[in-house]
Amino acid sequence: MPEKMQELYLAVLTLVGLMRRRMSRTGAMRELGLTRAQVDGFGSTAFRKLKNGRYVAKKYDRLLRVVMVVSEDGLREVATLDSRQASKAGKHSAAVQRYLQTGDDSVLTQFRGKYLIDAKGERVPLLTDLQELDRSGSAGVLNFESLYARSL
Repeated sequence: MPEKMQELYLAVLTLVGLMRRRMSRTGAMRELGLTRAQVDGFGSTAFRKLKNGRYVAKKYDRLLRVVMVVSEDGLREVATLDSRQASKAGKHSAAVQRYLQTGDDSVLTQFRGKYLIDAKGERVPLLTDLQELDRSGSAGVLNFESLYARSL
């Protein structure tokens, strides 16, 4: 996808997030500099129209997202077609960072045996092994910048 299209797509994903935090579609579009055609072109399936004519973001959507995942195979990009999977990846990354920074693995324990479903429907196991996380963290593989890198 050309860089301009990637930026536009990411802006539409941001718009969906803003709407889930109770911002109006019009307000979010204005803030992000998006047109109705751009939003409808990329994200129409993420919204539903209420009886009063207003649009709200659905609780979850099937828009493509590429997320960084700390998996048993190491740090990798995973494409997913489910906002719930992207949210799970973000929560897992936050739990990994919390563990690496503080040694507190209490949040990380909820991810034991869990996995993400990628865009192909395959399972990507989430890493929770503390020794492996310590090793990767010490090697600098799991720094904040690498976990939250964004690309399409």
